[in-house]
Amino acid sequence: MKLKLRHIYCFLFVLTACKIVAQDVSLYQQFNGRYDFTAVGNTLNPAENNTAPNCNIFNISSENLVLSAGDVVEKAFLYWAGSGTGDLEVKLNGVTINSQRTFPLFKNNLNYFCAFADVTTQVQNTGAGNYTLSEFDLATLVQAGTGYCNNRTNFGGWAIVVIFKNSNLPLNQLNVYDGLQGVSSTETNLSLTLNDLNVVDNAGAKIGFVAWEGDRGLANQENLRFNGHDLFNELNPINSVFNGTNSFTGSDELFNMDLDVFNIEEFIQIGNPTATIELTSLQDFVMISTVITKLNNQLPDATIEIHSANNECFSRRVIVDYTVSNFNSTDVLPAGIPIAIFANDIYIEYDETTLPIPVGESQNKTITLNIPDNIPNDFVLTFKVDQYENGDGIQKELNENNNVSNTLSVSLLGSLTFNELDNITICNAGLGKTYFDFWDYIDAVKTNPTDVVSFYTNFQNATVKVNPIADPANHILQTNPEEIFVRIENEKCYLTTSFILKTKNCPPKVYNYVSANNDGNNDTFFVEGLRDVFVNFQLQIFNRWGTLVWTGNNNTEDWYGFSNEGTKISGDKLTEGTYYYILNLNDPDYPNALTGFIHLTR
Repeated sequence: MKLKLRHIYCFLFVLTACKIVAQDVSLYQQFNGRYDFTAVGNTLNPAENNTAPNCNIFNISSENLVLSAGDVVEKAFLYWAGSGTGDLEVKLNGVTINSQRTFPLFKNNLNYFCAFADVTTQVQNTGAGNYTLSEFDLATLVQAGTGYCNNRTNFGGWAIVVIFKNSNLPLNQLNVYDGLQGVSSTETNLSLTLNDLNVVDNAGAKIGFVAWEGDRGLANQENLRFNGHDLFNELNPINSVFNGTNSFTGSDELFNMDLDVFNIEEFIQIGNPTATIELTSLQDFVMISTVITKLNNQLPDATIEIHSANNECFSRRVIVDYTVSNFNSTDVLPAGIPIAIFANDIYIEYDETTLPIPVGESQNKTITLNIPDNIPNDFVLTFKVDQYENGDGIQKELNENNNVSNTLSVSLLGSLTFNELDNITICNAGLGKTYFDFWDYIDAVKTNPTDVVSFYTNFQNATVKVNPIADPANHILQTNPEEIFVRIENEKCYLTTSFILKTKNCPPKVYNYVSANNDGNNDTFFVEGLRDVFVNFQLQIFNRWGTLVWTGNNNTEDWYGFSNEGTKISGDKLTEGTYYYILNLNDPDYPNALTGFIHLTR
């Protein structure tokens, strides 16, 4: 730590007395798979502080990390501890490390600390070999004359807990617990409860400790018990369990800190979810910061995640994509694992896994849900794996508390309506000449003025929204009748409707006055709405004596007072007077001929 920071610490210590309570040791992280653990670390104390003639302390120490062939570092956690409220910036192999989590403890009317940093990347890159912790500055704090020196609790040290994977290992569950708790002559008993254990097989079960400040020379009823059984071995005898030893190197000169491992095969029962650690000491001051358990364990671990929910327009059907995973596990998740589905915490549907899911893999699934009418249009969707409607499951798992999915808010789409449109029928204007104007239907079909309306000549184009009718005010009829498709849409949904365009052959209008004088007015017998509409019409004109004088059809010119039938007395030009016409439209809607008089002048 930089000197400036140390001065700030001392100033605060004087003002506040820095009274900090302990932080309970609890589960930090769990690993399931072919894992085991090791640890590397060293003390800063040159000798056991209970017997040392002075209070010197180093600010640097080193130790070698040993890994076997095939060991792959998964995680590496650095813990460093000592007297005071903490030097929270140190260096590991020259790399500056800042504390990410700090565990304080107040005992013996003094403050102690343990700091934590995840150094996984650095250890993965470095691998086995020498590790040096430096710039861990406690000398000023614990020098002669200070409280720590006077009561012989001046200490400092560091440890890296390494979780590694090896394909030759059995499937294990590793739990890392950390915090900072301790015992002393004034508080002689400490009980820790280890939760989230899953004991399938007790073969090879072991437990490791990172402990601080234990003294070999203070062996006064210092015992460690696991589930009521004493833990001890050759390095760690009964009555002096935490005595400056390192189970990984066999060293007994790890002054005032311990890296100890104990076999617990005979002390833990299959199916036990918890274990109890009891530490007693009538004299020695001992702190525990880290506990690691390794249990042989082959179980799946089902988790579930909702990705998306898509709703069809005007439907209570919701299509949901989700994933069931078996990631942090040690065994295959079998097929047929139940999945309970809830909307607003109300059970609505059942699904299940269809295939076994190997360790570290997942299964993507899709389900179509029919949302019951008692569920509102806006609701929250939740999936629960390995659970039936009643909450029961069928599969024992490593973690029974992670079977609930993320929640997903869903809104059913159905707020779009429209007005029905009348069919449009107009008079036939002749081949290729009939225009329809349905511009007013843009507003007429809408019930919400912000809706968007477009017109199409076929349903497919309306569905995919391509090739709309460019000018609804001047649409030329393509077929008779023709269906026009209407797309009404808002920002969420769309609907389609349609109406029919149709032309009809309206009754022709006869203008029965003809002044055949070539002045441009009424020069011919004109029948409005006849030509190119009644294309098969036949027109006959008779004189007042009933003689046929002219016939015509859609291919002849209009009658302009000349004869093309019968005996022509004075040539083709007919005399002025009254004539009679018979107009056969030859149309099924008009079976009867139209008849009337024509007045011809010149």
